[in-house]
Amino acid sequence: MEISCNNSSSLENQIKYIQDTLRTGKTSGDGKYTEKCNLIFEEELKIKKSLLTTSCTHALEMCALLLNIKPGDEVILPSYTFVSTVNAFLLRGAIPKFIDVKYSTLNIDENLIEDQITKKTKAIIVVHYAGVACEMGKIKKISLKYNIPIIEDNAHGIFGKYKRKFLGTFGTFSTQSFHETKNFSCGEGGALFINDENFMERAEYIREKGTNRTKFIRNEIDKYSWVDIGSSYLLSEILACILYAQLEMRNAIQQKRKLIWENYKKKLHDWAMQNDIKLQEIPPYCKSSYHIFYILLSSSEKRERLISHLKKSGIKASFHYTPLHTSLMGRKYGYKKGDLPVTEEISERMLRLPIHNNLKYNLIDFRCFYDFK
Repeated sequence: MEISCNNSSSLENQIKYIQDTLRTGKTSGDGKYTEKCNLIFEEELKIKKSLLTTSCTHALEMCALLLNIKPGDEVILPSYTFVSTVNAFLLRGAIPKFIDVKYSTLNIDENLIEDQITKKTKAIIVVHYAGVACEMGKIKKISLKYNIPIIEDNAHGIFGKYKRKFLGTFGTFSTQSFHETKNFSCGEGGALFINDENFMERAEYIREKGTNRTKFIRNEIDKYSWVDIGSSYLLSEILACILYAQLEMRNAIQQKRKLIWENYKKKLHDWAMQNDIKLQEIPPYCKSSYHIFYILLSSSEKRERLISHLKKSGIKASFHYTPLHTSLMGRKYGYKKGDLPVTEEISERMLRLPIHNNLKYNLIDFRCFYDFK
């Protein structure tokens, strides 16, 4: 039996809701199931506005448009993230200011942010890596001090918390991912959460190709027209059906992922101590979304040997991001190897273990770890 690192789950109600939508003929987006998804987010997370989008990438692009990012503007963000986090802003001409991460959480180091702020800084972008919160208390203070908006790339962190507050509720905006690798998936999809009501109306225009069609659908105007820049960012209603079925089961899904995470932590404790391996930690002030369970090995060579060893037992483990600042594009912006030492080190040593909604927490035979030397 092969145990994949990620695996998209399927639920019985997904087919039922898709059939319901097909009967209505409303499949293009912003239908009944989109509304149901948005209502869950707005009521449970206490956000001002939720807008489902075609991807987290597109939600980030909407953030860049809403902030009127222009060529030469700067955005602060970690290098240890997916390319969409930076690409959304480069498309508008922004310049990335990459920050190193903290060894303890692989999140942006809040103590390094303030030194990178200039008059051109237009946003601080944080990524809640693995579903563990960044240090939002200090980051929020920096944001208020310099009047710079926070954007939370919350692709990993939906329903996680910093202290008693949900991730995705700290920034002016936050973006979510419902890609097939995420806790809640519709294959491809995302959402933009808006926590400042001053941006809500324009966000609707941008999402609807720059038109006020959403107002027309709500019978607030007689006809709609072109009022702003924008693009086609609406999630298909078919995909919203799939997402809603998963959100209905959100507590059970999160509890299952927690059990898997805790089982790794318990069963690998002694093995990690014996082999100079660091297991992922969750700070006591955080409630994780349990999106990822990772380990840090002592070297890249040891990581490669462990990947091969686990593969022989049917377990597919995987590394994760390569640093953006040392990539071809990163070098074009003046970065080089050695600029962000923690990011570079952990990217060579980090290994993700399988964790997904279809995985039974007791399926993995942990003897294969203890056989590794």
